[in-house]
Amino acid sequence: MGTPEHSTTGGPGVSWAGRVVGLAGSCHPGPVVAVTALTTALAVTAGQGAARCVLTAAAVRCVLTAAAVLTGQLSVGWCNDAFDARRDIAAGRRGKPVVDGTVGVTEVWVAAYAALALCVPLSFACGLWAGVVHLAAVAAAWAYDLRLKATAWSWAPYAVGFAALPAFVALGVPGQPWPAWWVVTAGALLGVGAHLGDVLPDIRGDLATGVRGWPQRLGPDGARLLLPVPLVAASAVLALGPAGPPGRWGVAALAVAGLVAVAGTVLGRRRERAAFAAAVVVAVVDVALLLVRGTGIA
Repeated sequence: MGTPEHSTTGGPGVSWAGRVVGLAGSCHPGPVVAVTALTTALAVTAGQGAARCVLTAAAVRCVLTAAAVLTGQLSVGWCNDAFDARRDIAAGRRGKPVVDGTVGVTEVWVAAYAALALCVPLSFACGLWAGVVHLAAVAAAWAYDLRLKATAWSWAPYAVGFAALPAFVALGVPGQPWPAWWVVTAGALLGVGAHLGDVLPDIRGDLATGVRGWPQRLGPDGARLLLPVPLVAASAVLALGPAGPPGRWGVAALAVAGLVAVAGTVLGRRRERAAFAAAVVVAVVDVALLLVRGTGIA
C-alpha cells in the first residue's frame, strides 16, 4: 500500500515519538475514549457498582471491562485507518496520520492486530458469555471497516456493537444475568443514530470516492431528516421501557429529546450543523438515561 510519498512505514524523518503520536491519532481517539468511558461508567453503575469497585473483585472486573473495550476499540480504529489508507492518500485527505506520513500503513496494521490479540483474552477474562458477546461486537466492527461500510447494511455493525455493550457489562456480573430487553434495544437504536451522525458530515466526500453505505444512499438531506429518529426512539425506550412509571426525570428527558430533535430538524434545513448539534444533545440525553437506568440488573 501507499505511494512513493507515503510508504508502508513512517517516513525516514519521523522519530519514534512522532510515530507514537501518529498511531494515537490514527486510532480515532474520540470514539475510542467515548465508548470506553461509557462502558466503564455503565459497569460502575450496574451490578459492578461503585461502592464495590474499591479493592475488591468488582474492581478487577471494572478494570478488565475497561481494558477489553479499550483494546477492542483501538483495534477497530486502527483497522479503519489502515484499510482506508489507499483511498485517503489518493483523495489527499490531510489531517490523517497515514496521509501525512507520520505513521506507516504497516505499523497501523500491526497495531490493529496486536490490540485485537490483547482484546481476546481480556474479553474472556470477564466471563465466557461476556467474552463471546464482546468479541461478536468487535467482529461486527471489523466487518464494517473491511466490507459493510460501503453497503446498505452499514448500519448493522453499529446496532450490534452498541447493543452488545450493556450485554457485555451485564454478563460480566456474578451470575451472568442477561440485561433487560429495553437497554439492549436502546443500545441498538443509539448505534444506528451514532452511525448516521458519524457519517453525515462526510457524505458528499464519501460519495465522491465511491463509498455508498446506508447514509450515503439516503443522501445528505435524507440522513439529516432521519438522524434524530433512532435517538429519540432510544430516549423513549429508556424512559418507558423499565417497569413502573418513568418518573419526572424520565418524562423530562423524553420531552427535551423530542423538542431538541424537532428544533434541529427544522433549523437543519438551512444549517446542516444545527441538525448535527441537536443530534449530539439528544445522544447526550440518551447516554445520561442509560447510565441512570443501568443494565436493568442492579
